[in-house]
Amino acid sequence: MESFFNNSFATFIAYIGFISTYLLVIPLLLFYWMNNRWNIMGKFERLGIYGLVFLFFPGLILFSPFLNLRLKGSGKG
Repeated sequence: MESFFNNSFATFIAYIGFISTYLLVIPLLLFYWMNNRWNIMGKFERLGIYGLVFLFFPGLILFSPFLNLRLKGSGKG
């Protein structure tokens, strides 16, 4: 077991895990949170969300072409 943690394969797996969490998992959770709570957030929650948007900006940019956060209209044009 000791040789597993000293080789480069374990390091590679750790990097893949951190990168996928940073670029995929947390930005998707952040988009979900913002989409559900945008109109009812308090000021401190909004401040925290803005901080997380700043922190996870590269992952949010990756998903921004595919996600729509616009408000749902009444359907009348």
